[in-house]
Amino acid sequence: MASQISDKAVVSPNAKIGNNCKIFPFVYIEDEVEIGDNCIIFPFVSILNGTRMGSDNKVHQGTVLGALPQDFNFTGEKSELVIGNNNIIRENVVVNRATHAGGQTVIGNDNFLMEGVHISHDTKVGDNCVFGYGTKIAGDCEIGHGVIFSSSVIENAKTRVGKGAMIQAGTTFSKDVPPYIVAGGKPVAYAGPNNTIMTTMGIEDKVQKHVANAYRLVFHGQNSVFDAVLQINAQVPDSPEIREIVNFIKATKLGIISKM
Repeated sequence: MASQISDKAVVSPNAKIGNNCKIFPFVYIEDEVEIGDNCIIFPFVSILNGTRMGSDNKVHQGTVLGALPQDFNFTGEKSELVIGNNNIIRENVVVNRATHAGGQTVIGNDNFLMEGVHISHDTKVGDNCVFGYGTKIAGDCEIGHGVIFSSSVIENAKTRVGKGAMIQAGTTFSKDVPPYIVAGGKPVAYAGPNNTIMTTMGIEDKVQKHVANAYRLVFHGQNSVFDAVLQINAQVPDSPEIREIVNFIKATKLGIISKM
């Protein structure tokens, strides 16, 4: 089915628009943009050069996708913002494309970005994440699948959030948040395993207990994080979730958050 494009929208003839899209009045779409099938673009949305969007996305009023990176290293190079399928992007969201040629800012599938969210250059977001009102994600961050940010969270540059983690409202953090935990407070700290999300992900109760035991070694033991990882490998039964935790901690460059 042909797309419905308002005659009051400004859509470049060079942009690639999929089938069965609806583009409302006062939308602005630049040349080097690709939009997949069945997308709805509400009024006053700007989709700028370098944006590649999949199918079944809804983009609400006042959003800017593919905005120029707010990075002093940016020199005008061509880069991309790549958005997957079935995302809901609410009002006044800003997502920057990458800083350097060939770079990508990436948002996966089935994510929900609430009003006022900002995701900065070169950040990579997995699938099934929720970004609460006014959450701000700095550049070069990595966010795993199934992460939940409550409102007004600030994630500082080059940090990582592991799969299935939850960040409580008003939290600011500058170190990595490991998988399957709740983090929050001022200063940010470990607040326990995220059993609700693990259950939603279909993780068995016994594995959830193993995850809790692993984090007891990391956050409540008397040893270094390095030694805690060795203890996890020796004492906690193996599973994909435990390997996810161990590999995440081993890969940290900035260190992980502390215990309360």
